[in-house]
Amino acid sequence: MSERVKPVIDRSAVDESRYEKHGGFPKVSRAKFGRNFAPFVEAMRTLQDLAVSVDAPDEVFGDALAQAEQLIALLDPYRAPELQGPAGRAVELPGRGSLLLLPWRVVEAGPDGIRMTGEFRRFHLGGNGAAHGGVLPLLFDDLLGMIVHYAGRPISRTAYLHVNYRKITPLETPLTVRGRVDRIEDRKTFITAELLDEQGNVLADCEGLMVQLLPWQP
Repeated sequence: MSERVKPVIDRSAVDESRYEKHGGFPKVSRAKFGRNFAPFVEAMRTLQDLAVSVDAPDEVFGDALAQAEQLIALLDPYRAPELQGPAGRAVELPGRGSLLLLPWRVVEAGPDGIRMTGEFRRFHLGGNGAAHGGVLPLLFDDLLGMIVHYAGRPISRTAYLHVNYRKITPLETPLTVRGRVDRIEDRKTFITAELLDEQGNVLADCEGLMVQLLPWQP
């Protein structure tokens, strides 16, 4: 297996002192985790794929249910509040180690924008071999938040996200998503982005508006 290329990250526009707190949004610190967390997350992603794709005898589902209940019993005592568990803060992992986020990797990031690569898995199936239309806004929205950060803008919330579906987005196919700041107006950061296949065809594009939080806004 070929070695994964190290991402090109330019943090020159990021001022960490500005991220202590914006509105009611606390600073998110990078998680420290052991060697088992990454393979655990990948195993859970595979289970998600299987849960929506297997066609098994009912006895198999019964056995799987029993094992799932054992896993729940094992993990339940370790429930943690937001910003304590590693999921969502494991920045080295695809999707930052969160099962909610798409398991894509950052290839380039800086003041001029962000490029990520990845693919949609069976779990993201909408129908007829295509990714569900609802997961594309999730991918774009996560990208917008990172673009704001690397552009050195204050922590912001999504105020507007418009997605244009240009072509069918396939599953299990290497894709690229990229975006950049289009313009800035006071507290508003306008962003554009697109999703492309390996041939450079635009599968979807979006326009987003991120608005800086005011002191009392969560």
